Amino acid sequence: MGELGINLATLVAQIVNFTILFGLLYLVAYKPIMRILDERSRKIKESMEQTEYIKEQAVRAEEEVKQQLDAARGEGQEVIARAVRTGEELKQKTRQEAKQEGESLIAKARIEIQRERDEAIDELRKEFADLAILAAGKVIDRSLDEKTHRQLIDKVLKESPTLKKG
Repeated sequence: MGELGINLATLVAQIVNFTILFGLLYLVAYKPIMRILDERSRKIKESMEQTEYIKEQAVRAEEEVKQQLDAARGEGQEVIARAVRTGEELKQKTRQEAKQEGESLIAKARIEIQRERDEAIDELRKEFADLAILAAGKVIDRSLDEKTHRQLIDKVLKESPTLKKG
C-alpha cells in the first residue's frame, strides 16, 4: 500500500475521523434535520386534511343553504297560494253579502211598494165612497144616513172585481 501512496496509519486515522464525524453529524445534524422534516411533513399532511375538511364543510354548508332556499321558496309559494285563496274567499264572501243585501233591499222595496199601493187603494176607496155618497145624495136629492150609505158602498166595493184589494 505504501507504493500506492497510502499510509496505513493515516488511512486508519481518516476512517476513524470519518466515522466520528459521521456519528457526530448523525447525532447533531441528521436527527434534528429529520425531525424538522418529519414535523414539516406532518404539518403539511394536517394542513391537507384540514383543507379537505374545510372543503367538505363548504360543500355541506352549500347543500344546507340550497335546502334552506328551497324550503323558503316552498314556504313563499305556500304563503302566496294562501293569500290568493284568502283573497278569493273574501271576494266570494263580499259578492255573497252584496247579493244578500241587494235581495234584502229589493224585498224591502217590494214591501214598501205594496204598502204604498194598499194605502193608495184605501185612499182611492175613501175618495170613491165620498164621491159616491155625494153623487147619490144629489141624485136622490136627499141625504141618506151616512152609516147605511157606507155599508152599501163597502158591499159594492167588495163585490166589484176591479176594486178589490190585491
